[in-house]
Amino acid sequence: MKKLLLALGFATFASAVLADAPIKPDPTLTPGVVNTSVTKETYCVSGYTGQKGVRNVPESIKKQVFAEYKIDPKSDKFEIDHLISLELGGANDIKNLWPQSYTTKPLNAHTKDALENKLHKLICTGKADPAEVQKDVAADWTKAYEKYVGPLPK
Repeated sequence: MKKLLLALGFATFASAVLADAPIKPDPTLTPGVVNTSVTKETYCVSGYTGQKGVRNVPESIKKQVFAEYKIDPKSDKFEIDHLISLELGGANDIKNLWPQSYTTKPLNAHTKDALENKLHKLICTGKADPAEVQKDVAADWTKAYEKYVGPLPK
């Protein structure tokens, strides 16, 4: 009986943790930060984010982000993501990082990646203003998805 109660308690805890997976970042922890030292001309260069030093978030900062969001840093269900992505001029600042789920449906890291790719293309072809895009993503990436991509996936 004791083992059954322990197993039920763990299952309840595990489902609560999964139910609380952050679909949106907490704005008090992750308001979004822009890298003011880069310009559209810099981040619109093909391969920019792969250049040495551009994607530079130390493991200690990643662990701190997981701790702030109360998520196990060993979980393979999350990535530390930039709210305002590097390809949109975002910064490697803890206030621009959050643990984004791979597994929540339908909103997850893959959905946000589609948004980022679309926004990068719009900015780099002159069809969207970088400052407006950055502000929209920082305010609510799911609303930015609806504005720039279309209805949220179901």
